Amino acid sequence: MPVTRGFFRRRPDSAGRIPPGQYDVGGGWPVLTAEATPGIPPESWSITVDGLVDRPTTWTWDEVHQLPGSSYTGDIHCVTTWTKLDVVFGGVSVDTLLDAAAPRAEAGFVMAHSSTGYTTNLPLADLTDGKAWVVWEYGGKPLTPEHGGPVRLLVPHLYFWKSAKWISRLELIAHDRPGFWERNGYHDRGDPWLEQRYQGDP
Repeated sequence: MPVTRGFFRRRPDSAGRIPPGQYDVGGGWPVLTAEATPGIPPESWSITVDGLVDRPTTWTWDEVHQLPGSSYTGDIHCVTTWTKLDVVFGGVSVDTLLDAAAPRAEAGFVMAHSSTGYTTNLPLADLTDGKAWVVWEYGGKPLTPEHGGPVRLLVPHLYFWKSAKWISRLELIAHDRPGFWERNGYHDRGDPWLEQRYQGDP
């Protein structure tokens, strides 16, 4: 997994906000990716919520911007041990997308799909009740391609590989199945406070 320069700079903990085994990366934000960074024009981007839903729905760039906006201010944590404090993302709550699509009772999990083919699996409960967003702004500016722009998933209470870059689809499913990193040894859920980094961790 490639990283940017300065990745290993360590800073002290900050008021108990940094999970075990993590460090405050400070002003930088490392770029990590499992694949080449695509160039996706916003006007050609869309996101679909389908699978076990009553109303499969697709939004274009313009249509998703007509939905009620929502933002996240807080911290993010990468499995490679960096934490970035006080980030600000803007976009739309995943709750808004799910409300439109109407998940069925048997839907218990979500497979998040990126435009590149990357996938990651999440319990549906980790995307609801104000815990997840689809975002296109960072720090008040458009999200850059290397950080997942034009639009990425944001699930800040889990390790950041769960916040799929270049998000294009949320597929609701009945039973859990592994995504890209989960098939390659990473934990199925990825709670940073429990240090759920790899398969076999609690």
